[in-house]
Amino acid sequence: MTIEKLREFALSLPGATEDIKWENHLCFNVGGKMFLVTSPDSVPITASFKTDDDNFDALTTRDGIIPAPYMARNKWVLVDDLKRFSEAEWKQLARHSYELVFSRLTKKLQNEISGR
Repeated sequence: MTIEKLREFALSLPGATEDIKWENHLCFNVGGKMFLVTSPDSVPITASFKTDDDNFDALTTRDGIIPAPYMARNKWVLVDDLKRFSEAEWKQLARHSYELVFSRLTKKLQNEISGR
């Protein structure tokens, strides 16, 4: 998966936006809340995302995936190289992160994003 393809997919999710935080991190948000953070200037390119309890434990046993610094308590993981996952896996993981964050938004905001 390339950063360009991951960006394109992330922005295709309803209400997704992007911005730059901490000088060089490309962040993807829904309702003002981050669901995916990338570091496109690093080599290799890294990414962090939110997951659930079961996936957090399973993912952090894999090579190159650790609890995300400062965000592990919120079940975020850091992947040391985008190439650790296939395009299909990245889409599934990014969508799941998006859904977890979206589900925590207010119902009003969820409805606005969904166009209801």
